[in-house]
Amino acid sequence: MKFKKNDWSILWRVILLFITLLTLAFSIVKELFFIDFILLPIIIFQVIDFYRFHKKAEQEVEQFVESIHYRDFSRHFNVKQAPLELQPLRKGFNEINSTFKIISKEKETQYQYLQKILELVDTGILSYEIKTGNVIWMNESLKKILQIPYLKTIQSLDKRAPALCAQIINLSSGEKIISNIHQEKNSIKIVLCATAFQTEDVQYKLVAFQNVNQALDETEANAWQKLLSVMTHEIMNSVAPISSLASTLQNRLKQMSAQINNDNGINEDLELGIDTIKKRSEGLLKFTETYRSLNKITKANLAKVYISELFENLSRLMQPTLVQKKIDIEIILKDPFLFAHLDAGLIEQVLINLILNAIDAVKNKTDPKIVLSAYLNSEGKTIIKIADNGIGINEDVLDKIFVPFFSTKKNGNGIGLSLCKQIMLVHKGNIQVQSKKDEGSLFTLIF
Repeated sequence: MKFKKNDWSILWRVILLFITLLTLAFSIVKELFFIDFILLPIIIFQVIDFYRFHKKAEQEVEQFVESIHYRDFSRHFNVKQAPLELQPLRKGFNEINSTFKIISKEKETQYQYLQKILELVDTGILSYEIKTGNVIWMNESLKKILQIPYLKTIQSLDKRAPALCAQIINLSSGEKIISNIHQEKNSIKIVLCATAFQTEDVQYKLVAFQNVNQALDETEANAWQKLLSVMTHEIMNSVAPISSLASTLQNRLKQMSAQINNDNGINEDLELGIDTIKKRSEGLLKFTETYRSLNKITKANLAKVYISELFENLSRLMQPTLVQKKIDIEIILKDPFLFAHLDAGLIEQVLINLILNAIDAVKNKTDPKIVLSAYLNSEGKTIIKIADNGIGINEDVLDKIFVPFFSTKKNGNGIGLSLCKQIMLVHKGNIQVQSKKDEGSLFTLIF
């Protein structure tokens, strides 16, 4: 067995104490009391020395335990200045502290790495203690979705969104539900899913908030495209022969009109009936052809476009109409170098359509005004807004205005705003609307 310095120090103390006690016992038996008076101070000194030795070791251990308790792994125990018997102990403490320091650094690095990953994802993440409701952590994406900087407890969400708060609390582990979050100016759909876990007898719930607005919009747009494709194909296949047959009958009627007895006005009735059939079938064909344009826009030719140039072209194009109708348009663009990657032709079509709608909305106002603005938001997205002080849109139809065939105008065909949304979707962007009856509307394009 190999002894270390510390072991030899203890062993020699024990041997010397044993020899001294043995000598004391021998002197007592032989009645050599004068030796006892010499040995007793030596024994007392040895016991005190042995006690001090262990007391020093105990104090060293206490200091080490204290550093571990407070996670002070940077603490260093001076080996060189320590007594010879305590040097191995201090050296061992330093080695343990160094190991803990490495482990702690690795865990901190992993935590920071994981936190950065969770901050980058678009999905909102919330973790809270189930019993107390105390929020442990929430990422930046969730703060943007909820539009709040901080949550102390899950119950504090009840003041802002009571329905959402109840859904989160009642959400079971592994369950998924679709919920609506009403933000300041719009409403978004999110998928909520949760999982529960436990550490040290404390139960936690982890909730994910996934914004599915864009995914639902794309799914809805694809569904409408397929429906319109089938409808226009079937309608044109059915109506085209009718229109052709009506033209043929009309020509034949003109050729045979001299041979038909027209005493009862039969010729006029036939001509009127055939002409009506022809006009209605041609009108239906034209109507169908118009809606086929929704399916033609499948790709945008993106290029770097300065918003100032886009607004300048738009102003030059719309100025005669605005002057004629005596409508003021205000253009707000603080950053002349603001740009976006877009298809200029398609976006001009969107803006023209929205401005024409705004012109129609403000035509009966005493002080008609349209505001066109653009800026870069906090997320680095280019935003274009078209606002007016017109008649506004009724709240009950606000969520239907982008649906094909739906229109609030008497002579509207319901294609304009549907086309605008389709164009924004192929740009991987979105279009939103806020409106109040008799106060005006605001359309927002998000790139």
